[in-house]
Amino acid sequence: MLVEKIRIAIVGIGNCASSLIQGIEYYRDKNAQDAIGLMHWEIGGYKPSDMEVVAAFDIDRRKVGLDVAEAIFAPPNCTTVFCSHVPPTGVNVSMGRILDGVAEHMVDVDERYSFQPSARPEPSKAEVVKILQDSRAEILVNYLPVGSQEATEFYAECALDAGVGFVNCIPVFIASNPLWEDKFRLNKVPIIGDDIKSQLGATITHRALANQFQKRGVKIDRTYQINTGGNTDFLNMLDRRRLDSKKESKTEAVQSVVRERLAHENIHVGPSDYVPWQKDNKVCFIRMEGRLFGDVPMNIELRLSVEDSPNSAGVVIDAIRCCKLGLDRGLGGVLDSPSAFFMKHPPKQFVDDEAYEMTERFIANPS
Repeated sequence: MLVEKIRIAIVGIGNCASSLIQGIEYYRDKNAQDAIGLMHWEIGGYKPSDMEVVAAFDIDRRKVGLDVAEAIFAPPNCTTVFCSHVPPTGVNVSMGRILDGVAEHMVDVDERYSFQPSARPEPSKAEVVKILQDSRAEILVNYLPVGSQEATEFYAECALDAGVGFVNCIPVFIASNPLWEDKFRLNKVPIIGDDIKSQLGATITHRALANQFQKRGVKIDRTYQINTGGNTDFLNMLDRRRLDSKKESKTEAVQSVVRERLAHENIHVGPSDYVPWQKDNKVCFIRMEGRLFGDVPMNIELRLSVEDSPNSAGVVIDAIRCCKLGLDRGLGGVLDSPSAFFMKHPPKQFVDDEAYEMTERFIANPS
């Protein structure tokens, strides 16, 4: 049976987009038995290779105008290249809207590591919507930098006007904002969000540990999660003003699995610093302190090292396919089950085991 391609548009052709697009090609010649690194080989009949990029937006002069297959390897991208032979897509990267997508401090950073805005004219909303409609895009994937509130809202409006599904991979609250949720529901457009959980990253590991503390009767007194990295995401987040939603998203993801919420001073979750030589490698340090039987104290410390962008692409490739199922089934508004499983800050939080079961039922049940 011939399956039609899932036609996706991407905002932000950075490391995460690079890993996603490499992955689409990487798994093309695989089968269910030898495909390592996927949570689902098939979702609703769609395999990882059953998607294609039909439109792309970025603001960096080194990417705008290039074929997507070339742009994903352009600076300042620095993620691992695990599929170097991505064939030309025939789709050139369009100039996007900058708005608040570039932090001011990046102007003073070496161009090898920072965004370099193009001087090309920025498109109007009508022009972006036309690109989405002309390309017959079905889903818009948002990979803008953390803190891009205005830019994310701009592209969310474009998705609504074009009638395309929206997968919000960043911690700007769209799916988890009731006003935006209403807009997507009323327009009968599906959305999955907000803020992608990595496949096996800092947040999912921290949540799993917190859940085990709960199940084993250990009282959690305090905890921290500190992350360092060397990609543009960490460079962007040196502007602490852009971090409010990121810290809220990551903190709430942990708080939501703790029976008694920790006092503000007893939990710290968030990016710590930018280390250029780490590139796309993310290093996470977690410490949890608690009390066992008899109020006897204990603690656990963990160090996790992952390549950040492939770690998120393994989840996004499933989120896109679930969003496509939403379109196929005529659903509008937030897809609660996939959002709870794939995202750090969904409208409704569930423990991961429950969110997993809910998502499996969503995938299996066409009604």
